[in-house]
Amino acid sequence: MPGVVSRIAAAEGELVTAGQPLLWLEAMKMEHVVTAPADGVLTRLHVEPGRQVTVGAVLAIVEPRRPDPKEQNT
Repeated sequence: MPGVVSRIAAAEGELVTAGQPLLWLEAMKMEHVVTAPADGVLTRLHVEPGRQVTVGAVLAIVEPRRPDPKEQNT
């Protein structure tokens, strides 16, 4: 939905977990939280506070964290 980025809670390069808030949008006089879709690394953040965004705009990219074979139990 179109809106204005009101605040950001994560930075590029940061490890994030599924459901973790990344940013908030103010739209239609309400605040909407945008959360990480999966555990991973926030590789790109395309917005900053105060920026107007449109429908379909890419706001952030989270690259899923691949399991480390060394951490797997055999």
